[in-house]
Amino acid sequence: MPLEINQRQREGITVLDLKGRITVGPEASALREKVAALDLAGERKLIFNMAEVDYIDSTGLGALVVCATSLRKKQGNVKLVNLSRRHIELLVMTKLATVFETYPDEQDALNSFYPDRENKTFDILDFVQHIKKED
Repeated sequence: MPLEINQRQREGITVLDLKGRITVGPEASALREKVAALDLAGERKLIFNMAEVDYIDSTGLGALVVCATSLRKKQGNVKLVNLSRRHIELLVMTKLATVFETYPDEQDALNSFYPDRENKTFDILDFVQHIKKED
């Protein structure tokens, strides 16, 4: 299934609604190319809505990291929202949870771009402790 990327604006921030898989090949390339085009257009504050992403492989993770780090070098950022349990576990296992700012919902991610607003991030430590209790 090819990766669908739908773009919208919310409060001056670009939201990319991602649907499908972020994997080696055209999917990861499409994401990198989209972010590069947004960067050229001066749009460097992005939210990736991951609600409909069903699979991410190692190349997909690499594409996410490349997108985030390239924008940070230019005072931009990528925030992740609506992560599934599988996505969160993947970020924790690969130690990439420290690379990304993750939020439980879009409004919290939007608020994080504005210093005068309350900022509620997803608590990775709380999540890991919850998983350990389940096991």
